Amino acid sequence: GFHAVVWTDVLQALLMLFALVLVPVLIALRLSCGEASATFVYDPRFLDPRTTAQGEPLSWVSLVSLLGWGLGYFGQPHILARFKALGSTEEATPARRIALAWTALTLSGALLAGIGGVALVEPPLSGAASETVFMELLRLLLHPVPASICLAAILAAVMSTADSQLLVCASAATVDLPMRPVREVRTGRLVVIGVALLALVIAWNPERRVLGLVAYAWAGFGAAFGPALLLTLHWSGMRYSGAAAAMVTGAATVVIWHHLEGGLFDMYELVPGFLFALVAAGVGSYLERRLSGMR
Repeated sequence: GFHAVVWTDVLQALLMLFALVLVPVLIALRLSCGEASATFVYDPRFLDPRTTAQGEPLSWVSLVSLLGWGLGYFGQPHILARFKALGSTEEATPARRIALAWTALTLSGALLAGIGGVALVEPPLSGAASETVFMELLRLLLHPVPASICLAAILAAVMSTADSQLLVCASAATVDLPMRPVREVRTGRLVVIGVALLALVIAWNPERRVLGLVAYAWAGFGAAFGPALLLTLHWSGMRYSGAAAAMVTGAATVVIWHHLEGGLFDMYELVPGFLFALVAAGVGSYLERRLSGMR
């Protein structure tokens, strides 16, 4: 299963890279010819990272929330599982260069595609329809045949995460539970089917935005597992109780914070969840060491 996921991810990553480099280039060519939409009026504030698209200054809560997205990487099991593909520590250097180069190109391409969509797509997209900007750009810029190949890149982005998450769920169920090899295979298959059906139920509501679901899941994984992993690797005082407290506190904070609003509660739930999990890990580890010393 792991080898299958790795090889499919390579092909999916190349397809995403092709589409996210091609579309911004075509956008630049179209805009250089002056073919922007009739309703588009260029506003320099649109590209100012300190303001919203409407030119209003970003609050410190918004800035912290945007920067806090990076904290989520430390707790994503489908990303961390990729480190198992390393055959030796020497392979980490070229792997890091490849990963960072691919990430920089694809994220830059996605950002440029979004900016180009504002200038080219008419009428302007809003609400949940804004998430279809890439498909609208393909319709405007490409012949149906190459456009269909680039559309497959969207499915590649979905599947590269979905198959990895299913693999992680199946592995957790079979490895963490003591059972015979035959039962491990059966349990893994049942977990894959169960998780897939649960995901189908969650995604069934057409009013839900993909980015909202991804942000919530990203925060949950990041706050629950990120602090525990980082402290386990870099702090010799980390204990089992600290890791358990960090996971419970991080996950609970994300769930509770997500349903609160107004003022400080408008901050992305990953940030407070991560911070509270760090504190819980320290307190839990300290109490375990104190109790062990008293025995």
